[in-house]
Amino acid sequence: MANHKSAEKRIRSSRAKYLRNRYQLKTCRTFVKKVGKLTDKNAAEQLLPKVFSMLDKLAAKNIVHKNKSAGSKAKLAKYVNRLTVAAA
Repeated sequence: MANHKSAEKRIRSSRAKYLRNRYQLKTCRTFVKKVGKLTDKNAAEQLLPKVFSMLDKLAAKNIVHKNKSAGSKAKLAKYVNRLTVAAA
């Protein structure tokens, strides 16, 4: 139990930050999986900039390591480049 007002506030604020970070990380992971399951190149290319932006933001805020972000982006780009355009 906290003994000071500032410690109580720190507990509240750190919990709020923790929840916000977990939410952002989980959302990003969900989008990474969505791109990984796509089989249409056009759809994947449209979603890719959004996912790249999410990963960059997470790395900038130190929610994930910058190298993890870069590796994930490279892996996704490689996957999307290998896809073929679906015949309409």
